[in-house]
Amino acid sequence: MRFIDAATVDRLLPYETLVDVLAAAFRDGMVQPVRHHHTVERAKGAASTLLLMPAWTDFTKGSASSKGHIGIKIVTVSPDNNACGLPAVMGQYLLLDGETGAPQAIIDGQRLTARRTAAASALAARYLARADATRHLICGAGALAGELAAAHASVRPLRSVTIWNRSPDKAAALAASLRDKGMDARATEDLTGAQGEADIISCCTLSDVPLVRGHLVAPGTHVDLVGAFTPAMRESDDALMARGNVYADTLGGALKEGGDIVLAMQSGALTRDQVMGDLHGLTRGEIAGRTSSDEITVFKSVGAALEDLAAAIAVYEALDDQPIT
Repeated sequence: MRFIDAATVDRLLPYETLVDVLAAAFRDGMVQPVRHHHTVERAKGAASTLLLMPAWTDFTKGSASSKGHIGIKIVTVSPDNNACGLPAVMGQYLLLDGETGAPQAIIDGQRLTARRTAAASALAARYLARADATRHLICGAGALAGELAAAHASVRPLRSVTIWNRSPDKAAALAASLRDKGMDARATEDLTGAQGEADIISCCTLSDVPLVRGHLVAPGTHVDLVGAFTPAMRESDDALMARGNVYADTLGGALKEGGDIVLAMQSGALTRDQVMGDLHGLTRGEIAGRTSSDEITVFKSVGAALEDLAAAIAVYEALDDQPIT
């Protein structure tokens, strides 16, 4: 069995490759049961959360390989970890042989998740962002923000990246890091003005109040909403959802867990008919993506287990002749 660390994930999963890998996974489909969510109570301190996200090759399809793979992501969320200098969220991905169940690899779950999440947004942008999009605004400066910049640059001719964050120092630090990688990046404290100048807006925050305002977004903008992951969280307001054609990574997940969609539908600002479809439909050609240069498109991502499995298979198969540990 191989142990694949974060650096190896980065090296073996360039976005130009990973976006195509996810496109094939959404087009062909995989089996992904409802994720398991368990609360781990403690006598002292905050409870932890255990998340289990399984997926496997659809062996019932005639086109499926005879073996395929089974995979499961194991994630723990431990709020008290900050006090002891550990990340609150930790995870690993276990990849198994689809025929025998034999373990094949344990993969760094945090890096795998970050890269597949950014790649899914870039895949959506391939269908939904204008082909001439050059200006990218990113709301948030966490670990995912830099990945979103790199992933979108792999599918659109981006010339500039603007970073906004509630902490200006963190935005400035990320912008400097992106410049070191050759990107034209800057930080801003003017979120209002930056929204009207962007061709693509990505949000990767834990906000429960709207950051992207519909009346500020210019015609033709593509909005990528990644951060909010519960029905009570949102990064956009009702006005944006009412103006835009809305898509999701998976309809089942987004209609249940995507707060931007759920809250806008509850208020009546968004109707079910305005939710055009998901990455399954886009990659299969069942629904249209962007159809005009002035429409506003919105992509809501909540994450899908097939993204993890597809990325895990890709990094496992891409391994060179490294010693097996």
